[in-house]
Amino acid sequence: MMGIRGMLAAAMLAVGLIATPALAAKDQAVIGMVLEPPNLDPTGGAAAAIAEVVYANLFEGLTRIDENGQVQPGLATEWKVSDDALTYTFTLRRGTTFHDGTKFDSEAVKFSLDRARAADSTNPQKVFFEPIQSVDAPAADQVVITLSHPDGLFLFHLGQAAALIVAPNSAADNGTHPIGTGPFKFVEWVPGDHVTLERTDAYAGDKPQLNRLIFRFVADPAAASAAVMSGDIDAFPNMPAPETLDQFKADPRFAVEIGTTAGETVMAVNQRRKPFGDVKVRRALAMAIDRQALVDGAMFGYGTPIGSHFAPYEAAYKDLTGAYPYDPAKAKALLAEAGYPDGFKATLKLPPPGYARRGGEIIQAQLAEIGVQVELVPVEWAQWLEQVFKGFDYDLTIVAHTEALDIDIYARGKDKYYFGYDNPAFDQVIQQLNSTIDPEQRKALYQQAQQILSDDEAAVFLFQLPKTGVRNAKLMGMWKNSPIAANDMTKAYWAE
Repeated sequence: MMGIRGMLAAAMLAVGLIATPALAAKDQAVIGMVLEPPNLDPTGGAAAAIAEVVYANLFEGLTRIDENGQVQPGLATEWKVSDDALTYTFTLRRGTTFHDGTKFDSEAVKFSLDRARAADSTNPQKVFFEPIQSVDAPAADQVVITLSHPDGLFLFHLGQAAALIVAPNSAADNGTHPIGTGPFKFVEWVPGDHVTLERTDAYAGDKPQLNRLIFRFVADPAAASAAVMSGDIDAFPNMPAPETLDQFKADPRFAVEIGTTAGETVMAVNQRRKPFGDVKVRRALAMAIDRQALVDGAMFGYGTPIGSHFAPYEAAYKDLTGAYPYDPAKAKALLAEAGYPDGFKATLKLPPPGYARRGGEIIQAQLAEIGVQVELVPVEWAQWLEQVFKGFDYDLTIVAHTEALDIDIYARGKDKYYFGYDNPAFDQVIQQLNSTIDPEQRKALYQQAQQILSDDEAAVFLFQLPKTGVRNAKLMGMWKNSPIAANDMTKAYWAE
């Protein structure tokens, strides 16, 4: 078999790269991404790849989320919250314009939030805006938002990609020609290859040091490694070939940073279809999968096994990894109790990321040991969104949910969300959580919600996706962790 070095050499020849690192242009950075965004409007698409290009770089929100997952000022420089936690008064940053020269003011904020929460909204996180009762613009630099009930995550949600502020006159075209208020403006999108952003001197905040950002799309893991090794790409914030990380670690030209993400990787089961509506079957599937072996095989040791839908780095995390230990014999017994002593057949749809494709092969072999015969069905990202996420046309699938603190997705309704999960007790906990401000009470509710999901094995919980970042050692100021989907390059610079 061809070794890693051989594969890299072959990949470099295949994509026409040179074998020695190119001299990096000190006024630009080329950032590698596995997935190409389906569009560039974060308020109209669910794909994380959209935010990875435009969040903080091109679009801004009232608040913003930093590398540590903390809420910071954005287009709002400060805010006050009423004692009953129902009224938020924001002071807006002055002197700000959209990239086409349109003035940013309170009316743009009102338009954006009203649009996101409208009955016909296509916002991918419409639930974020459900608590909003009204948005008022009493002055050009002031916005008052009134909630119908307290929301402990309201400021955090305002800092998400789905809540970024758009202009009334350009919002409809943001999918192909995005216009925001950020320090970088859109230049071009060459489908299948790259998106280019350039610094705008009209930006009212702190100016970035880089003049140009190029987000280049490389789906093939070997080609991605080769492109970084050659200097054709300056950084790959989420390197799709974890098997090459040791090679980069050994080379002083590169820096390798292993961080955390908000990505809970699960094997979702379509509970609308037999036999997946039976909790015994779901528990059997969980006990048939050796999660550490999956991490070792699919992620080359990078990743943390999980037992529910919650990130291990969060303060409210409850370790439930021991609920369904790897036990094929017990898994077979559970299947027999459910009426499937000889197992059953199923399809497993796999989107492009390596964790899904590699993980699918490992899971296929492990499930075969308990009589579950799985057919692997590779699909492209657009197909996955259309068939699985929107169309509910699947048995099993593997995907990482990268939205932060998104445990509430299991309460979105059996007929509305692709899991097909339904538990009124869980829904009630989420309703309480949404109306609770006190941190300790929220922690208890989060842990209660995690326990319910584990008891139901609402999905087969696999591992927390790591952030396997590789960059030119001289390119500084990038995030080590990804508490949200973003490649924030606003503080990036080249060291001498």
